[in-house]
Amino acid sequence: MIWIKYRRSHILFAHTMMQPRSTRHKRPICRIIVAAASLFFSSATSTLAGQSADDSASPTRIRIQEEIWVLPLPLPMFAYLVRPVGDGPFPLAIMNHGVALDPIDRSFFPLVEFRDAARWFAERGYLVVAPVGSGYGATAIDIPERGIYGSFFSKIGRCANPNFRDAGLAVANVDLWIIDYFAAEKQVLSSDVIVIGQSAGGWASIALSSLNPPQVKAIIAFAAGRGGRVDGKPNNNCAPDKLVAATADFGRMSRTPMLWIYTANDTFFSPALSKRMHTAFSAGGGRAQYQLIPPFGAEGHFLIGSPDAIPIWSPIVSRFLDAQNEDGSERKR
Repeated sequence: MIWIKYRRSHILFAHTMMQPRSTRHKRPICRIIVAAASLFFSSATSTLAGQSADDSASPTRIRIQEEIWVLPLPLPMFAYLVRPVGDGPFPLAIMNHGVALDPIDRSFFPLVEFRDAARWFAERGYLVVAPVGSGYGATAIDIPERGIYGSFFSKIGRCANPNFRDAGLAVANVDLWIIDYFAAEKQVLSSDVIVIGQSAGGWASIALSSLNPPQVKAIIAFAAGRGGRVDGKPNNNCAPDKLVAATADFGRMSRTPMLWIYTANDTFFSPALSKRMHTAFSAGGGRAQYQLIPPFGAEGHFLIGSPDAIPIWSPIVSRFLDAQNEDGSERKR
């Protein structure tokens, strides 16, 4: 069932496995907002209603609820949210997507990314928030000749002198906004947060680890990095030595437990490059487990986006998260 709900500072679009709670608190909202939202979300909501995650890969079959939120952050953005049915509070999982540098590509960016992977985490008990970065989808408006510029950020600059560090920290800061927002909403356990990222989103997750936010107990990075496949050429990184150096800088500050997952046929960040990054990160004191899995599909970089990959990576992630939960329990004794 799909419904629109106005609640304090956000508009909520939801598809659930159950009937909605009492509607007595619903309020009318502006007709223009409803019309625009209906147009924007028509394809997304039909997708949510018509698909399901792979049951065999789910850790526990519990009822979950899928929603589309507008997050009133300093840079407002849409987010796909999936969580167990109920009032919570729940542990929080944030999922960071990759980057598209071309504004046309960003305009076609899907509203719901990594849906099957997000559902897997929700079925494990997490409230999962997958924000659509500012400047993607409907907000990818960039017409310089008319003086119109979108709010896309996290560019690395020119390959001759890329700024990998600040590009990662920019998205890491968004993660901190999201943690603060949902903690204020009393829907999550603010001391039980994990962050998952893919590609540039994975790089942002590595950057976040260097800030050591106390709320974040674990970080999982899939195919993390920046500057991959310059000019569309496989294994052609923008500035690999500078990427490794930036990773080392993060490692000197990072103490948050991390899991890095790469595939043998990732042509954005090859095994040779990702191993260099991990060595540099660990040498500075960073705590990251490195996992290289066999080739997957035609391009291993997009592993987390495939429902067929869940049986491959989910046991690795489960063991990692279980270990962090055990460590946390030991510290509390």
